[in-house]
Amino acid sequence: MEINAILPIIQIVLAVLLTVAVLFQQSEAGAGGAFGGSDSVSSWRTRRGFEKFLFTGTIVLAILFVVSALMALIQF
Repeated sequence: MEINAILPIIQIVLAVLLTVAVLFQQSEAGAGGAFGGSDSVSSWRTRRGFEKFLFTGTIVLAILFVVSALMALIQF
């Protein structure tokens, strides 16, 4: 099977997994934090356990998605 035939399927799967991984991450800022109205001065904290695994997995999925998009761009 040629890579041109399988690459769109890989990109769709990566896009869905990346979306799910981003949506599973918790946000402590809330709706006000998106517009700069955060209550706390410093919201930095250490990630542990599944949250750290999810954060790292999201980065890996994003890198794989970018690589697959570049591969699709180069081949056409």
